Amino acid sequence: MTNDGVNQSDVNLGPLLQISMPVRDIDRAVAFYRDVLGARFLFQAATLGFFDLDGVRLMLAVPEGSGGEGASVLYFRVPDVPAAHATLLARGVAFEGDPHVVHRDDRHELWMAFFRDSEGNLLALSGERPLT
Repeated sequence: MTNDGVNQSDVNLGPLLQISMPVRDIDRAVAFYRDVLGARFLFQAATLGFFDLDGVRLMLAVPEGSGGEGASVLYFRVPDVPAAHATLLARGVAFEGDPHVVHRDDRHELWMAFFRDSEGNLLALSGERPLT
């Protein structure tokens, strides 16, 4: 418990899950990271490319609209995105929207909830839920 009465064990911003890196040309960027740097390529979908950097996922992304150039996003892995979202909401964190599914495949759903830090940097809670 902290001096302000907040229980610090309610949210565990576990290991860094993913970093988003803006790029101008997705095919050129994927080729560079895969073929030049030798990063472990996972998959490419439209304007996104994904790599595994020893357990931290790198997402190369062509920014949508304006304002995304030069900005990276830190994605924190949490066991339950809606629960972590509720806890941080209670602490006064302003979210960009509600937790939602951003990807679904035959094994799991990938949930996200985006928010900003005190300096306006975009951060995200991220977690995978197995399909039953």
